[in-house]
Amino acid sequence: MEDLLLRAEHVSKHYAGHTALDDVSVDIPRGSVYGLLGPNGAGKTTLIRIINRITAPDEGRVWFDGQPLAPADVRRIGYLPEERGLYKKMKVGEQAIFFARLKGLSRAEATRRLRVWFERFDIASWWNRRVEELSKGMAQKVQFIVTVLHEPELLIFDEPFSGFDPINADLLKREILGLRDRGATVIFSTHNMSSVEEVCDHITLIDRSHNILSGDVDAIRRRHGRNLFRLEYRGDAAALKEALAGRCEVVAADDDTPTAGETTALRSLTIRVADDAAVRGAIAAANEAVALRSFAEEIPSMNDIFIRAVNGSL
Repeated sequence: MEDLLLRAEHVSKHYAGHTALDDVSVDIPRGSVYGLLGPNGAGKTTLIRIINRITAPDEGRVWFDGQPLAPADVRRIGYLPEERGLYKKMKVGEQAIFFARLKGLSRAEATRRLRVWFERFDIASWWNRRVEELSKGMAQKVQFIVTVLHEPELLIFDEPFSGFDPINADLLKREILGLRDRGATVIFSTHNMSSVEEVCDHITLIDRSHNILSGDVDAIRRRHGRNLFRLEYRGDAAALKEALAGRCEVVAADDDTPTAGETTALRSLTIRVADDAAVRGAIAAANEAVALRSFAEEIPSMNDIFIRAVNGSL
């Protein structure tokens, strides 16, 4: 059985005239990066607030490390909300120490750890600057550090890349993966599907208050493929299409109007096949007709799966 750090079982949350979560269950494996996905208003933030004990579920239970989630567990969680907040008049270093001490660190230990992180993020020169002098991206670096500083077992990041340029977003992705590799479990809420593919091991997609899709990212992408394969070849395009006729459907080609007699250019063809036997037949037929260079399945992106799932066409 998979080792779970957190489990939410049949969680529901209702407000006046609105259901935020309706019988939602999630299993968060220990030592993973878990993507919590969904459109705006789907219920992601409500679930995060329940895990953080900011609010309580109306029905269902949350388990942390095999036990019912308790007030003391909050210190084992680091939470970076989408709506960040720092005291603008305080100096950066003093404010970071203040938040670290709220999480139980001594001033000396907080200062030591902060100096290491500030050097890692190349922001040591910010220590004595006031928060109001920082850009949005600068402030978010500080808040990320404060969130992870006490080395919690569970980290929750809500849209962590918002406001970051590509270079700093990549830095943050590497740090999140590094935290996972050092034993942390990460819940990662985002609308950025490319980040999901790069960072997440597992996902849950919430839409209209329901869990509509959960599982391993790679397994989901393969399970929801459309039996599309891309061929790259050199040879006669017409001969290839003739050889494949009756075996598969040609979906796209880069050679609709090829130059007569031109057979040396590298071409591509996308086909849809019915099953594994048809794949083997298509490969054999293509090899007979042209010089086949590659034959690979086109795995759908998480962005494509997200759109199809929310639109009910998955």
